[in-house]
Amino acid sequence: MPNLNKLRTAISGGRGGDPAGDAPLSPLTRLRITLTVFFALDGFLFAGWVVRIPAIKQQTGASASDLGLALLGVSAGAVVTMMFTGRMCRRFGSHPVTVVSSVLLALSIALPAQTHSALTLGLVLLVFGAAYGSLNVSMNSAAVDLVAAMRRPVMSSFHAAFSLGGMVGAGLGGLVAGGLSAPAHLLALTGVGLLVTALAGPSLLRHTVPTAPGPDPGPGPGPSPAPAAERDGTGGKAAPRRLDRRTRRLVVLFGVIALCTAYGEGALADWGALHLAQDLDAGAGLAAAGYSLFALAMTVGRLSGTALLERLGQTRTLVAGGAVAALGMLLGALAPTTWLALLGFAVTGLGLANIFPVAVARAGALAGPSGVAAASTLGYGGMLLGPPAIGFLADWFSLPVALTTVALLAGAAALIAYSARNVSASEPTSAARSGTPAESTREAVREVRADVPADATARTAHQEG
Repeated sequence: MPNLNKLRTAISGGRGGDPAGDAPLSPLTRLRITLTVFFALDGFLFAGWVVRIPAIKQQTGASASDLGLALLGVSAGAVVTMMFTGRMCRRFGSHPVTVVSSVLLALSIALPAQTHSALTLGLVLLVFGAAYGSLNVSMNSAAVDLVAAMRRPVMSSFHAAFSLGGMVGAGLGGLVAGGLSAPAHLLALTGVGLLVTALAGPSLLRHTVPTAPGPDPGPGPGPSPAPAAERDGTGGKAAPRRLDRRTRRLVVLFGVIALCTAYGEGALADWGALHLAQDLDAGAGLAAAGYSLFALAMTVGRLSGTALLERLGQTRTLVAGGAVAALGMLLGALAPTTWLALLGFAVTGLGLANIFPVAVARAGALAGPSGVAAASTLGYGGMLLGPPAIGFLADWFSLPVALTTVALLAGAAALIAYSARNVSASEPTSAARSGTPAESTREAVREVRADVPADATARTAHQEG
């Protein structure tokens, strides 16, 4: 239990370990730790479910095609829920929605192991997918507000926590798969999910939606302060706002960038190992290591994402990431040897690492929870599109040729990001005029040129303020 006590101490901001040497954490730091816990939990639970799919297939007696249809329940539930979670976050606050979604995800993960037919499996996976989609949109919305308040591009660190949680969940799942039944394993995951939510949830509910630091508004024109119900993340109803056509187009633009990235993740997850084994005669162990190497490289890239964004800025990071991923995937798909292909997979992971979190963050800065929901839905659609598209193309041409479409879309993401390099909002939009500080914060973020490194943009924002 010492680790749980340390987690509770860190989240609550109290002193732990050495009482003489530990300083209380700032509210933004405590909120960042809490959100990181939820991102890691999301990855941990989802990976734990994924590694038990073979056992559940055997338990339900489903054929490969029946299982494929049942698994669409996860995707359908997630995509449908993502479309409404943005509205829920505006109405109730992103923090309460995150906590409720985490509880639902923990409870629903035990359901698939209780089914005995493909039909019932598909139905319960609708519930599981709905909770998963809702949690992803709500915690990303909360993270967007925190990033704006911290004035640091830390969005990639949250997605790194998701990747690390997924790696731990998959690793532990693989270790216990031989000695623990799927129902017992998934029920244990329910317990872990509820316990972590019980520890981290109260802290998230206590925190208000952060606002960016800056001088107090003077008596001159400008948005007036919102009432407390609109400022906090604990159930206040935010004023409804309509996005102008230009903002909606930009949100879709960044959603397409997320789609291009997720297409590659889905394609490599389902087809990377087969390419190594079938086309390059790699052994089973070496072929399985292909996606692990890709995931590890993506995690490393996300852990270094904040420093990269501070040095290069968002647009250069997106363009460079897309270009690197395109070159890496060309090597991974067309290399004549296994080791060169593995190198290509690793380079692809590094290139794709920060594109999705940056695209979601910029969509959220433009349109709040609705932007996060739209970009996440498009991105998730890319992950769904990738595997079947690769399969059809492999039948028509060959698997190596089909995998080059990952490079094509990564290059497209780089070009789209470059085309949006001057995205800003010099004129106040209707969203900014609605008056909530969180929305004013996003407007301030949009006023900063996205292709300028973070330290330079901070100085520019201060000078323009």
